[in-house]
Amino acid sequence: MTRVKEFNLPDLGEGLTEGEILKWLVNVGDTIELNQPIVEVETAKAAVEIPAKWAGQVAKIFHPEGTTVEVGAPIIAIDTDPGGAPVESAAMPSAASLAAVEIAGDQPVEPGMIGGPAPGGRTAVLVGYGPKTAAAKRRPRAAAAGVQPAPAAPPVASPPVEAERVAPTEDPVPTVQAEPVGRTGVQAGPVLAKPPVRKLARDLGIDLAGISGSGPNGSITRDDVMSVSAAPAAPAPAVTAAPRVGREERIPVKGVRKLTAENMVASAFTAPHVTEFLTVDVTRSMKALERLKGKRDWRDVRVSPLLMVAKAALVALKRHPMVNSSWQGSEIVVKHYVNLGIAAATERGLIVPNVKDADALTTRELADALNALVTTAREGKTSPAAMSGGTFTITSVGMFGIDTGTPILPPGESAILVFGAVRDTPWVHKGKIKIRQVTTLGLSFDHRIIDGELGSKFLRDVGAFLEDPEGSLLAWS
Repeated sequence: MTRVKEFNLPDLGEGLTEGEILKWLVNVGDTIELNQPIVEVETAKAAVEIPAKWAGQVAKIFHPEGTTVEVGAPIIAIDTDPGGAPVESAAMPSAASLAAVEIAGDQPVEPGMIGGPAPGGRTAVLVGYGPKTAAAKRRPRAAAAGVQPAPAAPPVASPPVEAERVAPTEDPVPTVQAEPVGRTGVQAGPVLAKPPVRKLARDLGIDLAGISGSGPNGSITRDDVMSVSAAPAAPAPAVTAAPRVGREERIPVKGVRKLTAENMVASAFTAPHVTEFLTVDVTRSMKALERLKGKRDWRDVRVSPLLMVAKAALVALKRHPMVNSSWQGSEIVVKHYVNLGIAAATERGLIVPNVKDADALTTRELADALNALVTTAREGKTSPAAMSGGTFTITSVGMFGIDTGTPILPPGESAILVFGAVRDTPWVHKGKIKIRQVTTLGLSFDHRIIDGELGSKFLRDVGAFLEDPEGSLLAWS
């Protein structure tokens, strides 16, 4: 039975064909457990931690950080029985099995390759996978950071000695890293920090290994990093940053930004967009939210105007189901469920996760779902599945002080609602000019499916709900 097993990059979402190695959470020689996170991978939709498929000892890391890897390609090899007989003495089904070891010639060993220098200046590698070539794409940083070379492999003919079996896990990990974010000799395991926190630390030149985390299970939070940055002894990144070279900067387009650009271009030049606007007095909606906050069952819930807009859209979609549809070839597919997308700006770019079956949720359940969705997006933990299958989207530009916009449709959807800033505005109310809370809504829609009448009626109903939420629920239910 093959002892050393390859773990291939899994399919992380619909339509994804590759991912970039962000951070290795283990090194060659580490003993790992089943389902232990071993690597952070960034795809066009999300940054995710991938767990180990088997328990054992890391035998080989195929790709350094910064490398783009195709789905299905091997990323790590795991020895599932590190305390057993040498790999060479195990029964193997074929010469091409990963359990076999051969001499690959006088080629240099890269960090992470199994074996290291073998007797005679030759390199021991796994069959079928020699040292990496220079063609691999990498980030412009120390590519080998966090990927430790394996200890020298014992001679093939020598029986294993107990001390040799445990040596890989007893070797101290060097405390000096090529990049600020990494593991040190005093760490018992990988640093616990989410991708946005790691990026912030890299930008500020802060070593996460020296920070005591205040988050769950000792994880390091954004506030932990900022508190270190603000300390008197901390270096000032703006002062110590490398001098600018040239007058231009070129930023590779990849990941979320690349997918967003492709989707927006495809949507803009496929669906004929029409956008309508409506200015609405939302004073009653804002008062209704305040009353909700005062209720005992709602005291632990974060209530925002987005909740009221989402509820208004769901009620209006029920009255006008054609708005919740998509154009597919020679058919219009009307969805009798609403996967409500919420556009979210993150450090990785614009993403649109959605609340599944939002139309079936109570108002309290909808509030909890929206809060969880926004929190997960900000932490960079949104899964690819959460960003697939949306049927209708809301984008809020009010948080930036913007009144409205002309959003582009997400692919596969026929309408998107934009929600602007709520402002105190002079407004004619009951025949008198009063200061009221007012916002502007915008609705972009696919004119192949939604004509001006339908789009106008839908937007009118959203506005009517926001002007008088209690009255609308009573009149339309």
